[in-house]
Amino acid sequence: MQSPIAIFDSGLGGLTAMRQVAKYLPAEDIVYFGDTARVPYGTKSPHTIERFAKEVLHFLLRFEPRVIVAACNTVSATALPVLRCNCDIPIFGVVIPGCAAALRMSKTHRIGVIGTEATIRAGAYHDTITSHNPSAKVVSKACPLLVPIVEEGRQDDDSIVKAVLNEYLAPLKEENVDTVVLGCTHYPLLHDAIQREMGGDVRIVDSGVEVARAVRSELERSDMLSAENRESRYEFYASDNAARFGEIAQRFLGQMLQHVSLVEPGEHFPDQAVIYTIQE
Repeated sequence: MQSPIAIFDSGLGGLTAMRQVAKYLPAEDIVYFGDTARVPYGTKSPHTIERFAKEVLHFLLRFEPRVIVAACNTVSATALPVLRCNCDIPIFGVVIPGCAAALRMSKTHRIGVIGTEATIRAGAYHDTITSHNPSAKVVSKACPLLVPIVEEGRQDDDSIVKAVLNEYLAPLKEENVDTVVLGCTHYPLLHDAIQREMGGDVRIVDSGVEVARAVRSELERSDMLSAENRESRYEFYASDNAARFGEIAQRFLGQMLQHVSLVEPGEHFPDQAVIYTIQE
């Protein structure tokens, strides 16, 4: 494996971002880490989120990546400045690319943001959007039930999905937003249901798509893109229940994983992680 793109999330959701990175950068090697032992990050305190994120960063640096993607919206909204202070490799979050896309797409400057409790509480989407357009109206809504709904495998047309989205998206519809940012990497799996609930005229922003475009632009700018004809390699790591990670990953990545390595977090997680390989 050559110097890869490293991607991490609190669990499985970041695989939707990885899917987009693989699409936009098909010749690049990718290392993915999901902190499944400590998911969800969305209900944790900022101090804990920062500690977990720094530990994961230290683990990923052993792969000597060219860039790192914090696919976790909660980390992007809460801990990105801390991570950048601890690393001289470019680190991309999903907040700024998602906000930039929303600002481009919105015609009325009325933008909705849905995410985990920690992401919404941090206010990073609101602050980023309004700093670039002070007249923008940002309607933010925490949607804590959507992550477990997605991981249970509920489909877009499920009655529970419809009821929950009806409840969560009501404030956005009341404010007549014309653009909605999916502020959690799980939410693209509910894209069609969200689109139906909001109406066909509302633009939906997938931050995974936007960060993939941003990473490609950075590698092009720095002349670090791999040769287009090379075959890429992917490695997957999880901090708990690697077998389940491999099974559920198909919903997020579109394919089954044959190998997932288990990294046990703990006191020495950053430097002395114990790694086991699970083969289906």
